[in-house]
Formats: sequence, C-alpha cells, structure tokens
Amino acid sequence: MGSTFGHLFRVTTFGESHGGGVGVVLDGCPPRLELDIEKIQAELDRRKPGQSKITTPRKEADQVEVLSGLVGNKTLGTPISLVVRNKDQRPDDYKDMQLVFRPSHADATYEAKYGIQALSGGGRASARETIGRVAAGAIAKQLLLKTNGTEILAWVKRIHNIEADINLNTVSLNEVESNIVRCPDDAIAKLMVKRIEEISRDGDSCGGVIECIVRNAPAGLGMPVFDKLEADLAKALMSLPATKGFEVGSGFDGTLLKGSEHNDSFLPTVDGRIKTLTNNSGGIQGGISNGELIVLRIGFKPTATIRKEQQTIDSSGKSTILAAKGRHDPCVLPRAVPMVEAMVALVLADHLLRQQGQCNAW
Repeated sequence: MGSTFGHLFRVTTFGESHGGGVGVVLDGCPPRLELDIEKIQAELDRRKPGQSKITTPRKEADQVEVLSGLVGNKTLGTPISLVVRNKDQRPDDYKDMQLVFRPSHADATYEAKYGIQALSGGGRASARETIGRVAAGAIAKQLLLKTNGTEILAWVKRIHNIEADINLNTVSLNEVESNIVRCPDDAIAKLMVKRIEEISRDGDSCGGVIECIVRNAPAGLGMPVFDKLEADLAKALMSLPATKGFEVGSGFDGTLLKGSEHNDSFLPTVDGRIKTLTNNSGGIQGGISNGELIVLRIGFKPTATIRKEQQTIDSSGKSTILAAKGRHDPCVLPRAVPMVEAMVALVLADHLLRQQGQCNAW
C-alpha cells in the first residue's frame, strides 16, 4: 500500500507524529555491507526538530535504534528495522484542531478518505514520518558511495523570493552545513534567515526550492518506459510533505529554448563513456542516467499550520476561525534538505540493484 516504496531496495515506513515512535523496515539491502551507524544518526540529526531558531522548537533527540538486520555493523541481507521513539509530544496543543480542518493541510482529505484520523500531530501526514526515509536513505547513501563513489548533495536554493546561484561543480557539504538555513551562499543565507524570522513573527510561513545534485552516478540507471529514472525520482520527491513541484536539468526554463539551443552535444572520449558539452538534460536522457551530473529541483509550499487566523470549517461543515497552536516550522526547507537526499538515494540504490540484476548478470 502507500507506505512502501521501491522494487528491490524496498522501504516501508511506520508510525505517527504523536504515537510511540516512527521508523522503517528496509528489505533488499545486500549482505555484508559494512554500515557506519553514526552516519545514519548524523543524517537524522540534520532532519530533527529544535536544531535552530528557524525550525520548530519541539525537542526530540531522534536517537535511532537498530532492531534487526545487522551483525555488528554488517548487513545480513535480511530486513533492517530502525526505530526512533517519540519523546516530546504535546497533544493538548491540538485540542482546538481535532474537529477543525487546517487550510491546505491533510486534515480534510484524510477525513474524507478514511473517516477517521490521528487526533493530534498530523499523523502520517506529519513530516515526522520522514524519519524512516532519512534513516533508510542514509544506508542507501553508504551503499552508493562504496559501490560507485556516488555522492548526493542538496541545499536550499530559494526561500520565498530570495534565491542563490550555486556553482554545481564546486559546492560542498561543508558549505551547505555552514549555516542554519543550509544555503551554501553565506550572504544569501543571512537574507533567507532574516526573511524566515520576519514571516514567523507575523504568525505566517513561507516556502521555496531545494536543489539537488548527484555526482558519479553510474550510466544506465532507469528502465523504459514507466520506470524512467526521472519518473521514479519525481514520485519519490513529490511524496515528501509540502512538495508541489519537480524539475530535472533545465526544467521549465528549457521550454523557452529551441532544440538547437537545448540539445546536449556529445564529446569524443577514449573510454567509451558518455560525455556531453552541456547538461540541459540534467544527467538523464531517455529516462536513463548518462553518467553526467544529475541535477534536480523540488518546490516546497509554505507550511500549512500557521498562527495567523484563517477562515475554515469544522468536521460538520460549519464555518469557523482557526489560529493554530503547537510547534511548527515557519519554513520546512532547512530540515527538508536531508529528506530530499534520502529519497534520491533510495531511488538510485533501487535502480542500481535492478541494473545489476538485469544487465550485469549476462
């Protein structure tokens, strides 16, 4: 059903925001892969709440527990189960919202679909569900790095209408992590932080764009016709909370170019690898990776739960006013960076195993 993702490298997440805990079961990870558990925890630390003045003040250690699938630090090839216990729930903050639908949140649609929903914290619609994705994605990252030297790196490109222009060839993790908004341009990052604080003081929220690259992705990942690489990446990334847009390479700007301007000319090589003069394709052609830099952008809407008064309805359809309480991110993007990286890693790991099974066995 909707909580499982992937074909061979397969994840199932579980848990609600205000339940006992959240986590993931990862099936299909190859055996004898030596994992660094501290790197899994480090990814969760990048995602956890309460990490800066521009994120939700909810205090959660988000300490990961490995329940199965490892002996020492090596994978067994059997399902890997990871869980994080919820510690800092405040269900009383949601009393006023139990029968009132937050505008642009999942309350109304979950009620319409199931006829029942979690009474606090957003349930499965909460970004807290992404803990399982980030934990599994951290394992996928280690698999990709060890097998092909593949690196996945994302950052905040735009907050509201403040945008950074980042050099894709030189940007580094240290630059991304050098400030609380996770924008590798320090001058622009300061403006972004100021804008988030201004909007938050007004009881409001804002969105923006995360950019992501994949370095050293092997050529040949992706399968025609319904499992094209960019199609699976789009599904993975658009499954994250608050996402509303997805682009590969030139994206929508490419529609303004002519074919002669947009086409990526091939360069001669001595090793048979694909090399292009430009990269408007964003590293994917015909739904299959070509070995060039994969370039993605994902649009995130403003956080739905805000303190400003909003016109809405209750579960009986009566008109009412809601000024939400609780602890919510005024902007989801700084904490969404590791979520984006995780989903890209999960897709690439799945396609890597599928490629090896289909093409490398002959």
